[in-house]
Amino acid sequence: MSDPKAERLILASRSAARRAMLTGAGVPYTAMDAGVDEDAIKASLDGIDPAELALELARAKALAVSRHDPEAWVLGSDQTLDFDGGMISKARDLTEARSRLQSMRGDTHHLNSGVALAWGGAVVWSGVDTARMTMRRFSDEFLDAYLEAEGEGLLGSVGCYRLEGMGSQLFDRVEGDYFTVLGMPLWPVLAELRRAGVIAT
Repeated sequence: MSDPKAERLILASRSAARRAMLTGAGVPYTAMDAGVDEDAIKASLDGIDPAELALELARAKALAVSRHDPEAWVLGSDQTLDFDGGMISKARDLTEARSRLQSMRGDTHHLNSGVALAWGGAVVWSGVDTARMTMRRFSDEFLDAYLEAEGEGLLGSVGCYRLEGMGSQLFDRVEGDYFTVLGMPLWPVLAELRRAGVIAT
């Protein structure tokens, strides 16, 4: 599009990891909290497949900001964790995080990263990608050291880890795209931003 307003990009997220992805890729953007009630959305979609929920949350975020600023491209993204047949939410404190990590060690869970691009108050593209995460059987001693080193910062991640940090030591194997694990499937996002004219082709 030739209108420069249409080439603005807003990231509808508070996530430091998603901001770092776009910044690192050289994508110009501004960030804005979407202000959606995620708990209400989850409650209204109770029983939905976790991957589909990640997609619905991403769409809701993109739409909320796009309706506020319809002349900008808006990127929404969200992530869900599927473990042992159920969906896991973010831990409320380090005690819960410790219990969560103990229950997941030596086992496999799935991270679903949904993303949506909106313009003019409508979603024009969306997608979801899933990574398969296998944790090693780490000791309680390592877990205590990990929790002390990472602190409450790990509560911002649904899995209580940052793969780009010390959280990488929790795993034996990761199957899937690195950026999907961080919270947003970057390669398809960049392709859509090129299509939209936000970044050069």
